Amino acid sequence: MTGTLVLVLSLSLLIGLSLGLLGGGGSILTVPILVYVAGFGAKEAIASSLFVVGVTSAVSVIGHARNGRVRWKTGLIFGAAGMAGAFGGGLLGSRIPSVVLMIAFALMMIATSIAMLRGRRNVDPDKAYSDLPLLRILADGAVVGLVTGLVGAGGGFLVVPALALLGGMPMALAVGTSLVVIAMKSFAGLAGYLTTVQIDWSMTLAVTALAIIGSLIGARLVGRIPEAALRKAFGWFVLAMGGFVLVQEILGM
Repeated sequence: MTGTLVLVLSLSLLIGLSLGLLGGGGSILTVPILVYVAGFGAKEAIASSLFVVGVTSAVSVIGHARNGRVRWKTGLIFGAAGMAGAFGGGLLGSRIPSVVLMIAFALMMIATSIAMLRGRRNVDPDKAYSDLPLLRILADGAVVGLVTGLVGAGGGFLVVPALALLGGMPMALAVGTSLVVIAMKSFAGLAGYLTTVQIDWSMTLAVTALAIIGSLIGARLVGRIPEAALRKAFGWFVLAMGGFVLVQEILGM
């Protein structure tokens, strides 16, 4: 058990590093770590991951905000819509069979990895932030929130491109602002799950603490590691993990 605990906590640093460096990827790592290493059930792992990522994102926002990389108005609007969708997703997910959730999670991992490998569109840094398509942001926020609340993943790597394209944000601002959105909808999704799911708080809090340390390290490394190379390397890793989870769940049916 001690060896398993050490491995889980060591891997938890990667959760924070991903959030700190890329503004996403936390749940993509957290759920497999908790299911296949810590031995959590699928629903417990998803609920726990929402807490871990929510807290870690909230802490990570501080550093980005100090450096002027957070657009609060856009983040709060998107996040509010995301919270409604995430709470509904959490309620729904807690009532869906675990194998269905894990297969959906694996498919989300594969879709996320493809999006990462394809890269992000560049956005005109001079585009005004005042002309935000409010209804579109609310609709996209609700959909992204629903997906996040349902399977505990897909947050950052859906939010960052949406903010960049809808809000006209340069990527650095989109990453910082996405953390506000991720924190808000993670807590809403967690609230939905906690209506029927109980989680191991001691393990969850330990993973959260290590993830926060990783996020602080990641925030310091922003700009020092080429983002494109990092994103592609992580994309291939997520693709492999998604394939592994999919095979495991199909074989176990």
